[in-house]
Amino acid sequence: MGLFSFLKKKSDPADAELVVLDTRLRAGEPSRLDSEAERERQRAIARATAAKIDEIELAMASDIFDDEPAWGSAARHPAAAAPAAPQAVPAEELPDAAALPASAPAVEESAILYANGQAAAAESLLRDSLQDFGRHERLPWWMLFDLYQATGQEAAFESIAIDYASHFETSPPAWQPLLPGPGTPQSAGVAATESLCPVLDESIAPRLARLLASNAPLVRIELGAVRSADAAGCAQLLQALQTLRKEGRELVLAGADTLMTTLRPMLAVGDRASGEAPWLLLLELLLLSNREKDFEESAMDYCVTFEVSPPSFEAPKRVSTAAPATGSGDRFLLPALATGDCAALLDAIDAYAAGRDLLVLDCSRLARMDYACATALQGRLRVHTEQGRRVELRELNHLAAALLRLLGYGQETGKLRDSLRLYPHRY
Repeated sequence: MGLFSFLKKKSDPADAELVVLDTRLRAGEPSRLDSEAERERQRAIARATAAKIDEIELAMASDIFDDEPAWGSAARHPAAAAPAAPQAVPAEELPDAAALPASAPAVEESAILYANGQAAAAESLLRDSLQDFGRHERLPWWMLFDLYQATGQEAAFESIAIDYASHFETSPPAWQPLLPGPGTPQSAGVAATESLCPVLDESIAPRLARLLASNAPLVRIELGAVRSADAAGCAQLLQALQTLRKEGRELVLAGADTLMTTLRPMLAVGDRASGEAPWLLLLELLLLSNREKDFEESAMDYCVTFEVSPPSFEAPKRVSTAAPATGSGDRFLLPALATGDCAALLDAIDAYAAGRDLLVLDCSRLARMDYACATALQGRLRVHTEQGRRVELRELNHLAAALLRLLGYGQETGKLRDSLRLYPHRY
């Protein structure tokens, strides 16, 4: 209770009674609150009063100090904060409809520099902007995070993440490199997508069967909604992931961290009650996420628990991770680099659009798009919106989103106003 401490009335009845009680007890005088029930009632009144003041303070503090856009990093506020009220629309469903702040030349210039392949110049400009524009706006920080992840600068990312967490008093983002791993193709294509239910059990079999039977070269599995799991569901998902990996299919795992967080409480060293499937699924997810150190530690725990040799780590190929996103249905996955002559990419998008009313372009692995490709893509997408289709660019990094905003993406008027929307990923 800080903001309203000066507004408290000296004659607050509950406070007055507690003060009198404390004075009488210290003086050895008898108190009228002799019964334990009466004392507990007064404590409850005091606690309720304090909680109400704290609730009002929290609401006012949020109104005053929270400058984050609606689609921003609401999930990364400190855990000590009061639970957020349910929202009618999830934050990740809100598009990047808001315009850039009135004075953001560093954002626009750095987006253009980065698009043209001048990452070092863009980095320098963004870092300089942190001292003024970045003191109150998070966008230049987010753009730096994406730049470092796109260029593989993990040490610089971790350094700026610590400064970000300290400055905004929020949790720092996790390192998720955008660079394609060894053996990961640069091609684009339709991704067969399935979102698994909140309960990971045997009911997931039809969804996994569809993915395995699909002819799509790219497969995306949404795991971010899973909140509980049983041995049967873990075994089925494990088998599907291993099959996809052995077949060499290109795989995108969205929300893998969420599922691992769900699995870990089920597993205790020396306790075999959960069975081997959840353990092996956790190890498979760690392998596919290329987290070798965590894999080795969990493999040792598995070895001790079941007294068997643990599986060995094998660097994943043709596998990438992404943040969880809502929405089902097949997506068109953009390549890591969209530069130069992108006629083949545009033709592939046209083929994907045939017979669809909604085009979802998955940008989760898009590290950079240059000015020429962005302009050509805008022209081709405008043809689709004029034909009545809706277009969504999902999970854009903030450098690409700034470039597309600068080019006027999503700013059409009239019937086309809501036909093309940008959805940057969240920090």
